[in-house]
Amino acid sequence: MNFSVSTEQVSDSIAVIELSGEVDLYTAPEFKKHLLEFIEGGTTNVVVDFSNTTFIDSTTLGVLVGGVKRLRPSGGQLVLVCDDRNITKIFEITGLHRVFDIHATRDGALEAVKAAAPTQG
Repeated sequence: MNFSVSTEQVSDSIAVIELSGEVDLYTAPEFKKHLLEFIEGGTTNVVVDFSNTTFIDSTTLGVLVGGVKRLRPSGGQLVLVCDDRNITKIFEITGLHRVFDIHATRDGALEAVKAAAPTQG
């Protein structure tokens, strides 16, 4: 299976989840587990890094939307890192590019999170 997850707690309120390989019906539950662990642990801002991701499907989109629904009531956000046109096109086709703040680099995403929540990070 071509999939891996790595996580980093950047600050009390900011975490990064880096996904590599294919995130699909079979691997999305592992991604969801890590995402929920951060949210339930009090992290309010999560950056999901798709830089090394080669494929996502509707299951992945469902995990992302679920994460946003859990984070927004506490003023949190879920920000994406993606520069792969094939993957960003999925967000555009589904209209989810209006839901998620998508950046080409991890640094850009972290800067956006810190700017939006300066007192939290």
